[in-house]
Amino acid sequence: MWLTDITEQWTAEGKLYLCVVKDVWSGRIVGYSIGARMQARLAVQALENAVANRAAAGQDVAGCIVHSDRGSQVRARKYLRALTRHGLVGSMGQVGSSADNAAMECWFALLEKNVLDRHRWRTRDQLRIAIVTWTERTYHRRRRQIRLGKLTPIEFETTMTETATQAA
Repeated sequence: MWLTDITEQWTAEGKLYLCVVKDVWSGRIVGYSIGARMQARLAVQALENAVANRAAAGQDVAGCIVHSDRGSQVRARKYLRALTRHGLVGSMGQVGSSADNAAMECWFALLEKNVLDRHRWRTRDQLRIAIVTWTERTYHRRRRQIRLGKLTPIEFETTMTETATQAA
């Protein structure tokens, strides 16, 4: 199961939007897209990146559930066609249910605490680089999670994949 959501952050150049796809199993951010406009294309690109990342790891994503809120970007025809093209199953939360996508909101809260709220960002590029660096270097490779047995998302996936391969 994957979760997805979009957040926005101000820079001196204007808003920057971030759409993220998170794998619930490992907590890893498997896809994301960053842009100056909040459109369906942003959500589609994040989804395409997630599919490409998992395909590069030799994983089939067909049948994976992709859960989101009811934003217009994830209800757009472009997004729904992308779900169908990859054999993914779309799922949306109930209207007014704030806890529905809580795991995704928790990740955004971590990002805010560790990156977004630490500086006033002059350019969208500075913020984009900070988001990618924190996600790829710190969150995936250094931030240990109790629910993963005190492993990072990368360590957890590596360990579980090796264990499954040995069992087969």
